[in-house]
Amino acid sequence: MTKLENPILMATIGAPQGLRGEVRVRSYAADPMALGDYGNLHSEDGRVFEILEIREGKNVVIIRFRGINDRNAAEALNGLELFIERDNLPDEELDEDEFYYADLEGLEVVDRDGKSYGTVSAIFDFGAGDLLELKGAGRRPALIPFSEAAVLEIDLEGGKILIDPQAAGLTEEPDEGGPGKSFRRKGS
Repeated sequence: MTKLENPILMATIGAPQGLRGEVRVRSYAADPMALGDYGNLHSEDGRVFEILEIREGKNVVIIRFRGINDRNAAEALNGLELFIERDNLPDEELDEDEFYYADLEGLEVVDRDGKSYGTVSAIFDFGAGDLLELKGAGRRPALIPFSEAAVLEIDLEGGKILIDPQAAGLTEEPDEGGPGKSFRRKGS
């Protein structure tokens, strides 16, 4: 059993598929079918998973792991997250404006004036685009869009992300109506 030094979440195991021990897996790899190309997968508790077979399913991949031979064993894996070591990810395939989520976590988020908004603690995708979660001392966590308008520059070597706080939704826009302004429905 090995403990990974810099784990990268690659997949989450879902429900069993059939009776032979296959499971439905949500892959976070750019090419879900290439999940096995990164080497063995590891769980947080130190177990190692070797992919024997992989095939496409609807919105998931169907995988058979070595040693998981029946439905009961497959059911016991439901919800298990699988990781690889960061060094197993290929760097040369990334374009200039592409990043691994794990490389963004921990970066300080600042505006052009140097004001800090915290650090990136997680990246989420709820279906409408990626969101960066920011956490700072004495602040509630905030979500900002990971878009070109909100995120102006990423400096991995400097450990910073430059943002436009207004485009990121971290500052309030001036209230055009002013205090006390009320609105009426048509016909009232």
